This record gives sequence, structure tokens and C-alpha cells, in this order.
Amino acid sequence: MLVDDNKDDVDLTIMALKFNQIANEVKVAFNGQEAVDMLLGHDDSPLPAVILLDINMPKLNGLETLKILRSNERTKTVPIVILTSSQEEQDLVAGYQSGANSYIKKPVDFENFTEAIRQLGMYWLALNELP
Repeated sequence: MLVDDNKDDVDLTIMALKFNQIANEVKVAFNGQEAVDMLLGHDDSPLPAVILLDINMPKLNGLETLKILRSNERTKTVPIVILTSSQEEQDLVAGYQSGANSYIKKPVDFENFTEAIRQLGMYWLALNELP
């Protein structure tokens, strides 16, 4: 699942996943409230293997979303990776304190971004073992 309010970043991330032949279905939420509704509103729907979560979003920001997902029995063990352009140290610390499994600053250029997405996909979708 990808949670990001910036359509260009969503398109870029999906393009990078396809470029790296990561064929997993990607559900997109354009803000934190939409993500919470999608994940907690349907108890019978399968959970994502990993959630890529931006911080700066309307309605519920990424940190608020993270806290809600970590406090819910259904989603508390789903891996959540903060994928953000934020350079703020306080966001990094708050992300980990709120239960993020990883924090990745979005590389600015496409080549580095694509490589970051490849590594992220390899680890979280191929190597990581889920409970």
C-alpha cells in the first residue's frame, strides 16, 4: 500500500516498482484518513505486505496515521516504512517513536529513487518474514 497525497510521487513510485519488476498490487490512499478507512474499514480484506507512508499529508498526516495503525490489533504488526521528502530530524525520531519499521528519505533524482525502491521492494516483499 502506498499512502501519499502527491499524485506525481505516487506515479513515480509505481513507475519505479514496475521498472524494478516488482509486480505486487499497489493500493493507493491519498491521505492518512483514506488509508485508515481502507485498512480498518474492511476486516475481511487482506492486509498489505508493507505500507509506504508519506508524512506531510492533509486530513491525517503520516505520523497520526502511523499511531492509529499501531494502536489497532489488526494492523499493529504490518510493516510500515515512512517514505518522505522530509529532512527534519524530528520527523525521523517521531516516526520511529510512533512505530515505523523504517524511515527512508526520498532521493531527488529518478535513478537513485528507483534504486531505493528496488532495495525496499527486495527487502520488504522478498526477504522479510511476516507474522
